[in-house]
Amino acid sequence: MTNSATLLDRRFTVAPMMDWTDRHCRAFHRVLSRRAVLYTEMAVDQALIHGDAPRLIGFDASEHPVAIQLGGSDPEILARASRIAERFGYLEINLNVGCPSDRVQSGKFGACLMREPELVRDCLTAMREAVSVPVTVKHRLGVDDQEPEQTLFGFVETVRESGVKTFVVHARKAWLKGLSPKENRDVPPLDYDLVRRMKAEHPDLEVLLNGGLESLEHGLAEIHGTDGIMLGRAAYHTPWTLAEVDTRIYGEASDPCASPFEAVAAYRPYIEAQLEQGVRLHSITRHMLGLFAGRPGARKWRQILSERANRPGAGWEVMEEALAAVSVHAAE
Repeated sequence: MTNSATLLDRRFTVAPMMDWTDRHCRAFHRVLSRRAVLYTEMAVDQALIHGDAPRLIGFDASEHPVAIQLGGSDPEILARASRIAERFGYLEINLNVGCPSDRVQSGKFGACLMREPELVRDCLTAMREAVSVPVTVKHRLGVDDQEPEQTLFGFVETVRESGVKTFVVHARKAWLKGLSPKENRDVPPLDYDLVRRMKAEHPDLEVLLNGGLESLEHGLAEIHGTDGIMLGRAAYHTPWTLAEVDTRIYGEASDPCASPFEAVAAYRPYIEAQLEQGVRLHSITRHMLGLFAGRPGARKWRQILSERANRPGAGWEVMEEALAAVSVHAAE
């Protein structure tokens, strides 16, 4: 199989985030940026093989460019799951070697695989041999008492033997015992310079920086010495962040939307189509709560969507009410 990692322009990506980056979230983010590469929530390999794959990983072609993240630790099972993901049309398959949750640890995948670089190599080799799209890996600097400088460089040297060329590095260690997943996103110290050193030692690899990037400005300030940035919580909680990605990262002549109001209008056809299919409004609007963050009326916007979008039969009229409330505050 040929799977050149250069098929996607990953200068800016939105991180895979459990319970957040579902298909409705990605459709919304795509309204804000044409160019950002979007990732699914982590999909467990066994679930794809034995479960309802269309429900788990189905997506609309309008979300492209979109990639899928898989969780697992058995090369053969990951290869089978990768083939399923490729058939669905994903442009990249990413292996999760960074999540520290108890659920992931109990399945022997995620960040605990930082202790087994040879197994990660074998998993990625099997995945690459199974598909023609790029296969990539997202990982930490190390786990628990591992020394990041030794662990990271040794991990990369071994894993690159798989032929994988794209490494997304969450620039923190993960503590598998004693810290919650939330604390693992904040407590272990960041080390962006170590990631830049990794790239300098491996100029042939594509190295993306992830972890603690609080805004597009912050990402632009730290992108030097790497090939791109991956934003997570900043992109989710303040989605208007994405509205400048096309011009500021990719040099496009314009961004898709000039204001959050335009973004909602552009998203309306998707919302109405989903409502007609029986999707609850809350399943869509829960990803939009931060759209007006930092602007007049933001609190009222969140309040109306949080309280009314979850009611039975809620429809576009809730969106109109929320927009009207924001407009009143914006005019004051």
